[in-house]
Amino acid sequence: MIDPDGFRPNVGIVLMHEDGRVFWARRVHRDGWQFPQGGMNTDETPLEAMYRELREETGLLPEHVEVLGATPGWLRYRLPPRAIRRRERLLCVGQKQVWFLLRFRGQDADLRLDLTDKPEFDGWRWVDFWYPMQHVVIFKRGVYIRALEHLAPFARAVAGASAVPAPTENLLHARHTPFRESGRRG
Repeated sequence: MIDPDGFRPNVGIVLMHEDGRVFWARRVHRDGWQFPQGGMNTDETPLEAMYRELREETGLLPEHVEVLGATPGWLRYRLPPRAIRRRERLLCVGQKQVWFLLRFRGQDADLRLDLTDKPEFDGWRWVDFWYPMQHVVIFKRGVYIRALEHLAPFARAVAGASAVPAPTENLLHARHTPFRESGRRG
């Protein structure tokens, strides 16, 4: 499913431990790390897609998490030219995402990366809330910054201001926004 502008609807998941650290996962057979994310099916709401992707990518069930907040609209990023599949019937130039912040209510043993035939991740760790802003692949960086900035107040309400402080100027300077946020839904 690709919209008329060439963006694939997607959900992103920031899974947060009680202490403000977030789940950071390593892509299978790659050196890249990221938050869980995945495409939406045509018959799914963003919330339904989030729970499906959560199960597929982390092994967690709804009872393992509590939804704390979500971005109010789509955040978009463009794929680098080398990643665009030009031979496809519908050209996908990037992703548009709704991001969710989830409080982790389970135990580390509940996290299972191997529940599907093709796992997305082969490793994970808990990192500081703002860590992903400087460590995600550059073309996703702007979306990560906007998502984390929006979700930070929800995170602070749970973990406290010392665990989720305001981002430093250095972190915000890392912003790379090849495509600006749009308030449009759909």
